[in-house]
Amino acid sequence: MGSKWRKAKLALGLNLCLYVPKTSEESSSLTRRSNDAVSISPVTVPRPTTPTPSSSGLRLPRSISISSSKKTCAICLTAMKAGQGHAIFTAECSHSFHFHCITTNVQHGNQICPVCRAKWNEVPLQSPNAKSKPIVRPIDDAWMTIPPRRSSQNQSSPRPERLRPVSTIFNNEPAVFNDDEALELQDRPAESSSKPGVSGKLEVKTYPEISEVVRSVEFKDFSVLINLKAPPVSSSSSSSRAPVDLVTVLDVSGSMAGTKLALLKRAMGFVIQNLGPFDRLSVISFSSTARRNFPLRLMTETGKQEALQAVNSLVSNGGTNIAGGLKKGAKVLADRRFKNSVSSIVLLSDGQDTYTMTSSPTGSSNNTKGTDYKTLLPKEVNRIPVHAFGFGADHDASLMHSIAENSGGTFSFIESETVIQDAFAQCIGGLLSVMVQELCVKIECVHPTLKIGSVKAGSYRFDSRTGSIEVGDLYAEEERNFLVNLDVPVGDGVLDSMSLLKVGCVYRDPLTKENVDLSTSGEVKILRPVLERSPVVSVEVDRQKIRLRAAEAISEARVLAERGDLTEAVSVLETCRGVLSETVSGRAGDPLCVSLCAELKETQERMASRQVYESSGRAYVLAGLSSHSWQRATARGDMSDSTTVSYQTQSMVDMVNLSQTMTLGGCPRSNSSSNPSPKPSAQRKLRQALTFPARPRPR
Repeated sequence: MGSKWRKAKLALGLNLCLYVPKTSEESSSLTRRSNDAVSISPVTVPRPTTPTPSSSGLRLPRSISISSSKKTCAICLTAMKAGQGHAIFTAECSHSFHFHCITTNVQHGNQICPVCRAKWNEVPLQSPNAKSKPIVRPIDDAWMTIPPRRSSQNQSSPRPERLRPVSTIFNNEPAVFNDDEALELQDRPAESSSKPGVSGKLEVKTYPEISEVVRSVEFKDFSVLINLKAPPVSSSSSSSRAPVDLVTVLDVSGSMAGTKLALLKRAMGFVIQNLGPFDRLSVISFSSTARRNFPLRLMTETGKQEALQAVNSLVSNGGTNIAGGLKKGAKVLADRRFKNSVSSIVLLSDGQDTYTMTSSPTGSSNNTKGTDYKTLLPKEVNRIPVHAFGFGADHDASLMHSIAENSGGTFSFIESETVIQDAFAQCIGGLLSVMVQELCVKIECVHPTLKIGSVKAGSYRFDSRTGSIEVGDLYAEEERNFLVNLDVPVGDGVLDSMSLLKVGCVYRDPLTKENVDLSTSGEVKILRPVLERSPVVSVEVDRQKIRLRAAEAISEARVLAERGDLTEAVSVLETCRGVLSETVSGRAGDPLCVSLCAELKETQERMASRQVYESSGRAYVLAGLSSHSWQRATARGDMSDSTTVSYQTQSMVDMVNLSQTMTLGGCPRSNSSSNPSPKPSAQRKLRQALTFPARPRPR
């Protein structure tokens, strides 16, 4: 074997290809293969033709025979041909790879064959003298590379320090996660404006249902709309927004092997690229057990490279322990010594928790099981939102939705594996633009005979004793709408107007960390004429009533569908569509009403049969309800389609557009001036963020 290795090194040094024939002993070792999933090394996976996922990792197409597979690199799945400028490495187990592919794999600590899992005694090095450590080469990976940072300074940025060995960072997991990297606040550049990051205060507007009520008439269930809108981000600089502590809890069970894990790594690479130097990231992976792959570190250039190494080292195998992953992710945030202004957990899973609780194969929920879902949420996750992403048709949508709902996060449904990056991009676009924190809205009745009947606040908690709504965080330019219903009594006295409500707000600026008190934000008044006139009807109130009616219809249809009465569920949705089309906004072609009707129609099609509902309908409905109840965008449907209500902010739209316009090399598209009019077939079209087909696929 030693002579073969010397010949291989000699050939690699001359940039030649060498074929070493197999011996009988090496051939017999091929029979000892494990079913473990391979570590996905940097590869380029074309979107149209992705390899078929399996429990044993990336699998070659069936059309390729055993003899032809020897000419294919098992890491990048491209042909190995002599004379193309690529050296070929043949391992001691007789499997061959591109030299640059296997050296990158070894760089990340993998010293076993990605195909047969045989442990190598000798690993490929750059030179015969480099015996102590593997080479450090740039990561040649489409989704795991960081594009050059554009700097406005005349002087080029200094070269990052040498990366620490992977094993010293990830292998030794402490009992207490208090090893988070310190916040370098002293290096944070000062903003030129008087108040950093603040381009305005929270906007508060109120709209009565109608402008006037006759003095001698009592009006039952009079609606008042409270509209809140967060200020925009003052600039695109990371120093003009609140820094984030982000913990990603990723499912790496056996079902994630192959294309799923490869695309997850690419999506994580996109997230890492777009975090700023003041943001911190930690990576948790879980299968049968949970593991902290990367501690809470600042996303400097060095931190990003180390985070990419950690993500690239993920290997899929084992079962699905969602509770274990959440517990470890919460522990990272609970044990940290320093805290950024914004904290969040991103959870992704494609299966059902098989360790903490037993759920039905279909992932259905009922009243007794719904309470059990709360046991998956650690006590440490207090006021920290968990944004859950259900991946594929086999995940437990009810469980993931419950985790998100109880923590104040959102639930997204990723049906197509090709849009996982776009789904992450939308979520990150919001988290990186938090402008309002701990927002509390206070409602006070002015007239002594007035009483608040109900408040349509979705998942936000309304305290009837104090008349307050706890809203929490708002992203830049994000809006919240609450409908307050009350009974307007008969007018007394000779006053021509009546004051109904006073609305005030208190919140914390995440950058200045100062409390902002808008106690006199607005007062709602209506006219009380003696004679009946033509009152002005509020279009804004009518639109919000339509939105709430559609959300209630979807919720009612879901209850019927869970009971098995799909016919009645579809009937409820069809009736609601008819009512919406007859409203003032519907007849006027209001965009919100049109998009709600489109959503109701899509929900009907997702309930066409029990099989369709179990495979995708339930997850689609729950993602929609999560979006409506929190009034926040979730990944579902065609994210680029204007007929789907998404509550997207401009920051989310910009991040999704960036994700969709990134080429496989990790850089934006560039329009070449030498070829001003390329052929349509040669030009890369903008990839739509489809998370479900236009029509449910027959199952």
